[in-house]
Amino acid sequence: MQLIASFLRDDSGATAIEYGLIAALIALGIMVGATSLGGALNAQFVSIASTLNGAIAP
Repeated sequence: MQLIASFLRDDSGATAIEYGLIAALIALGIMVGATSLGGALNAQFVSIASTLNGAIAP
C-alpha cells in the first residue's frame, strides 16, 4: 500500500508532460500561422498573375 501511495505522490514526470504540451501548442500555432500566411501569399500571387495576364504586350 505504501508503494502505491508513493507512486501517486511522485510528480517527477509532470515536467516532461508539461514541456510536451507546450511544444504541441507551439507547433499548432506555427501550423495555423503558416496556413494563413500561405493563403495570403497565394491570393497576392494570383492577383499579380491576373494583372500580368491582363497587361498588353509591347
